[in-house]
This record gives sequence, C-alpha cells and structure tokens, in this order.
Amino acid sequence: MPELKRLHAGHAPAVLAFELANRAYFAASISDRGDDFFGQFTSGYNASLAEQEAGICAFYVLVAEDGSVLGRFNLYDLEDGTARLGYRVAEQVAGRGVATTTVRELCRMATAMHGLRTLRAATSHDNAASRKVLAKAGFVPVGPANPADLGGKSGTWYQRDLQP
Repeated sequence: MPELKRLHAGHAPAVLAFELANRAYFAASISDRGDDFFGQFTSGYNASLAEQEAGICAFYVLVAEDGSVLGRFNLYDLEDGTARLGYRVAEQVAGRGVATTTVRELCRMATAMHGLRTLRAATSHDNAASRKVLAKAGFVPVGPANPADLGGKSGTWYQRDLQP
C-alpha cells in the first residue's frame, strides 16, 4: 500500500527518477519543468527542503512499497491558515483514484499537522483529470487563474475550506 511521507533528503534519488520517467507524460498536460530543473536538481531539491524546514512549504511524496515515488503532493506558501496545493502522479497510477485519495488525505493532514483552514489549487482548462481530482476531493471553483500561474495556460482557481 503506498504511503504519503514528508519529503526528506533520502527521497532525492526516487524523486528524480519519478520526474524523469514521467516527464513526457506531465508535459502533455502541464508545463514542462525544463532542462534546468533536471540539470540543477540537487540544488533545487535542497532549496525545497530548506523552504520546508523554514515552514514556508510542506512537501510530500507518495511512496510505493518498493521505495519508488508514485506522486508528489505539495503545500506552498503556508501563511495565515492558507496554502496552495500542487500535485502530480505517475502515469502508471493515473486514472485509478490515487490522486483523489491522496489529495483527500493531504487535506486532513493540512489541518492536523499544519493548522491550515483553506487550500487553493489552480488547474488549466485543458487538464480534465486535475479538475476531476479537485472536484472529487471537495474543492470548488472560485475564479479564473492567471496564465502566469499555469505556465501560460488559462484555467481556474479551486478552493477547499478544511474542517479541524
């Protein structure tokens, strides 16, 4: 059974393998991370861990029994009880409810572990899978997303008010 775990330094090789193995799959529906992301992976990863340590963000990985990463689920800009949610799951588990189940779990954790009251997430109009995940996880549309928030694509912001 996959387990949602707080990101730590030891996850780096599995996270890089996950990003590389799914790069083309992700690029079909969201902006590609670009060659610099991969070329500077270690420094970017360490910067993310520093942001997490500072309480600015909280990063999680969905880890399979064999130690491989099946998904990334991130809370960005934790401030005043609110954060932005970002997530991506491996092509091999897409369409099986893994993202929806894990987003729901992260919503519970966001309240219990981070004291959050509201989560927001933006998705592009052409990312039907992500829109479905957000709706099934209790998010409601709250307005248009700026293309700058979505790699140049138009989309919608979604929000979920969390229960303590």
